[in-house]
Amino acid sequence: MMVGAVLTQNTAWANVEKAVANLRKKNCLEPGKMAALSRRDLARLIKPAGYFNVKARRIKHLLDFLSSECGMDIALLKKVRAGKLREKLLSVNGIGPETCDSILLYAFDRPFFVIDAYTKRIFSRLGLAREDIPYGELQDYFTANLPRSVKIYNEYHALIVKLGKDICRKKPLCGACPIREYCRNSRPVCYNTNKGG
Repeated sequence: MMVGAVLTQNTAWANVEKAVANLRKKNCLEPGKMAALSRRDLARLIKPAGYFNVKARRIKHLLDFLSSECGMDIALLKKVRAGKLREKLLSVNGIGPETCDSILLYAFDRPFFVIDAYTKRIFSRLGLAREDIPYGELQDYFTANLPRSVKIYNEYHALIVKLGKDICRKKPLCGACPIREYCRNSRPVCYNTNKGG
């Protein structure tokens, strides 16, 4: 999960799956085994995820963090207070708020709402946020209006990603949108779903 959060930076999940499959084939998904890879070998394996040299470096920084913080025993990190763990993860080179909160939500079951490009796009089109809203400000909006729940955050984020990928794209398919009646941005720039956009 943690490696997946790094690999998804600036790429589609389908490409991440190919990179993860490469790591799985080499039996390198365990932190210790992945740490034993050279950065060059790691980059070669994760190449389908794009920006592979940058991501290999970031993964190595994450692995160094895991080694120094918990001796690669991730279960020990689950005992760290959520806010402190977030602070520690954000100190890792290449781990920003979105990647950090993805790790916290999906790998550690901590209730941190993940803000991504889909979230900003959809909620700006709904008229609920500016497209350039800072990460923390939009995250605060969600946490103030939703119960603090891993299950709810996980499902809500998954629904946002699905809507953003399939319908509320850069060239939106408003005719197929299940929430178009709430969208202040639903206007002629939207594309006809019958002709595939």
